[in-house]
Amino acid sequence: MAGSNVTQLFSASTAHSPSYFTLDRAGAGAAGGITDFCIPCNPYFPTPAMFDELGSRLRDILTYYPSGADTITAELCQVLGLNPQTVAMGNGSTELITWIDHLLVHESLAVPVPTFGRWTDQPMETGKRVDMLLLPEAHGFGLDPEAFVRFIRSRGSRAAVICNPNNPDGGFLPKQRVLALLDALRDLDLVVVDESFLEFADAEPEPSVAAEAVLRTNVIVLRSLGKNFGLHGVRFGYLVANPGLAGKIRAALPKWNLNSFAETVVFMLKAHRAEYARSIARSRRDREEMTWRLSRLPGLTVYPSQGNFVYVRLPQGADGIVLRDRLLSEHGVLVRDCANKVGSSSRFLRLVVRPQQDVDRLIGALEQVLYEPAQAAPEAAAWTPGPRRSAPEPALAAPPAHTGERSRHAPTAMLTRGYQETTSARDLGPVPPQGYTSGTAAVDRLVGGA
Repeated sequence: MAGSNVTQLFSASTAHSPSYFTLDRAGAGAAGGITDFCIPCNPYFPTPAMFDELGSRLRDILTYYPSGADTITAELCQVLGLNPQTVAMGNGSTELITWIDHLLVHESLAVPVPTFGRWTDQPMETGKRVDMLLLPEAHGFGLDPEAFVRFIRSRGSRAAVICNPNNPDGGFLPKQRVLALLDALRDLDLVVVDESFLEFADAEPEPSVAAEAVLRTNVIVLRSLGKNFGLHGVRFGYLVANPGLAGKIRAALPKWNLNSFAETVVFMLKAHRAEYARSIARSRRDREEMTWRLSRLPGLTVYPSQGNFVYVRLPQGADGIVLRDRLLSEHGVLVRDCANKVGSSSRFLRLVVRPQQDVDRLIGALEQVLYEPAQAAPEAAAWTPGPRRSAPEPALAAPPAHTGERSRHAPTAMLTRGYQETTSARDLGPVPPQGYTSGTAAVDRLVGGA
């Protein structure tokens, strides 16, 4: 494997990692395939039998035009129990974000960061002002809705977005707090609640605010299908809003914006609801076990998550970019470093929840690359599958101090890039810590309030 050529692909990418296909063509993980902890996808759905069915219909799927979006949307709404007049389906949630920006964001958009990059990049690309509230690391990157409202008022923002759960940290707001936020912002032009990862949340039985959104004149709820159904390549998602807002988006969408794969999958869902529910339950259990195992690695801070990914802070002195490159080139493990996420840095990784055997590979690779000597911590080595345990309460500020344990598991010299801690987690406030950069000067000025 040409490791240097593979890792150079990340330098050419700005807001996102190279695609799986780009890495595969470059020979990443050629010896044993790529174990993907980067793309947040349900690993248990579709089932093997569903893939077999899709394969048997491949010729027709590729040969014929799909039905119109109205037909596909009507079927999805039957499965989900939604009114088609309140729904617009898009070629992935990113297409819907694009049209929301073009049609409904007129002056400015407020968004907590770090978050999904298209919510900051898309409006900036169309010349809007993006007001970014930096989520404090000292509070586990949790969003304080009241502080967000004060921030919006101080900036005069006319639209706002929250992701629930948030990407990349998995932070979650209970439904009643989201509804209170919507009430407080009812005078804005638009409020979007991006629930792309909400299917993986188990903090409360019915966390979605989609039913309430249709009763409000300025609220859109965005939902993903590719992430939940394990089919990012199909590119489909939908939004829920009152008929006026939803109809405005539907009228702007291109004809045949949904492909035949999307249609085929949507019309298969009714017969496979039970398998889908089991896949989500397995992903939730995997998240608990993966969190438990990662929290055993010395110096690694693991933040509580309600998504199908876990946000971790690396031990002091370790650099996520160097770690990412070595994990991929030496172990075929693909991770998402967060150096290019506004409000984050190369001290953080987002690790997608995957089955136990894949986590074994991740943990082993981290132990070999991150620590010196390459030796597993006793707790991690002793872990074996068994009765479900509750994940320990993760640290929300800086990693704990290390004495003798620190010297035995210090980050290797190859994982540092001259990084120096410039501030403690408790010092993080509404401006970036000293030395923080997103790599884009205009973004840094916006985050810093300039």
